[in-house]
Amino acid sequence: MMNKVKVMTEESVQPLRVPPQMSIYADQHNIIHLVQSMVSSLAVDQPQDPISYLLLLLQDSSVHVPRVVLMGPPAVGKTTLAGRLCAELGAVHVTMETLLDEQSALGEQARRLAREQQEVPDHLLVDFIQGRLKRSDCFNTGWVLDGLPQTRLQARSLQQGGVIPKHVVLLDAGEDVLLERHRGRLLDPLTGDVYHETFARPCEEAVAARCADKRPSASTAAGDAALRADLQRYRCKVTGMTSAYRHILKTVDADQPPSDVYQQAVAFLRTCRCSRTPRVLLLGPPGSGKRLQAKMLADKYKMVDVCCSDLLCWAEADPSSVGEEVRTYLQHNRTVPESVTLKVFEERLDRADCSQRGWILHHLPCDLQHAKHLANSLNAPNRVFFLELTDDVCLQRSAMKHSLADPSVQAAVPGDLRECDDNMRAVAHALGVYRTHTAGLQCVFPDGVHVDADQDSQCVFEALDKQLTIQTHAHEH
Repeated sequence: MMNKVKVMTEESVQPLRVPPQMSIYADQHNIIHLVQSMVSSLAVDQPQDPISYLLLLLQDSSVHVPRVVLMGPPAVGKTTLAGRLCAELGAVHVTMETLLDEQSALGEQARRLAREQQEVPDHLLVDFIQGRLKRSDCFNTGWVLDGLPQTRLQARSLQQGGVIPKHVVLLDAGEDVLLERHRGRLLDPLTGDVYHETFARPCEEAVAARCADKRPSASTAAGDAALRADLQRYRCKVTGMTSAYRHILKTVDADQPPSDVYQQAVAFLRTCRCSRTPRVLLLGPPGSGKRLQAKMLADKYKMVDVCCSDLLCWAEADPSSVGEEVRTYLQHNRTVPESVTLKVFEERLDRADCSQRGWILHHLPCDLQHAKHLANSLNAPNRVFFLELTDDVCLQRSAMKHSLADPSVQAAVPGDLRECDDNMRAVAHALGVYRTHTAGLQCVFPDGVHVDADQDSQCVFEALDKQLTIQTHAHEH
């Protein structure tokens, strides 16, 4: 009886292992994102009947409507971009001005404070925004908050009140650019549309006349001083606001043609973030930097760095049955069969650290059979990258790597030169094998992202990091 109790106690304290097939299913159906969204809604709304609430939530057609916060300094072009985005997405454009036009008790209180040139208190503005976004037009078609919230406290209060955007776009530009835009700013008093006398003049003469009548009469020096003061206040607040939204934020350089700014913003808004355990596969020829990139990504995302060329060494030191099998072959100087190598590979990826933290795999698959086995296994990767490099650069990098690793090569010792030639022949052979299988690998992993590896390693890392940061799935709004 005591032994039975002891066994039950040991089992109760062991960590719960999620079967690998659950991860595959969750990835295919976006389960993790769905559960996070439901739990978040429960925590915010705290319904009396959570089961009925969740059923309604699952049937809610507003899950895919846009919820966007647009931030940036004065004169950066937020209003113009917000107008185009709302027209594209069918969303409601919400600004401080539209809130002040609301015919309500809160609206009247806010207008009184504005007339007295007083700031609207945070709690009042948060209540104001919450009330507006809960109305049927914003709920059904989505919203774009233009220049709101204005502080970190407001952002946090809105989040606690259930106003949780899906995307945050931060427009950024230098002070000189903002001053130039401010000086030529034109506003149509009838429609509220913003133009510029140099970069975006009104096409219709009537509109141009209305804008000209509303040109500010203040001197350029006074206008510049006022804008600089506004910019200083903005800089004091922007860091706190961006930290509140750092996981869903994209910074867009506003010092480029408006069409480019718009296209970048739209592309970002048509993505959704998915919280998935990363299972990353790096493919590429010798010299493409797979090992270095894997280490950098593993360090940043706390993934397990699985180098397949080191797997047999790992298995030899492992006390498992697979490790014992590998040791038997190595102790007798026999080649480890491919079937055993694949078992080592599966054993490593099934370990708790890989299933919990995710992994980044490189120097495998060695051939198409390995690739197909991996793609059809419970450990199929959910991000695949091809590091692209020409043969000449591959050989050049490999030769340079060997010479730096062995300074005696530079001394022109004949024996070392022969060893160098042998190493380069091995690299050339490995390169030929990879090129033979490249087309097949691309067929096995058709969604793999191709990254130019013929650039600085930091640039390659940033390109890979950008793809890992946001997993994109295009959807119609």
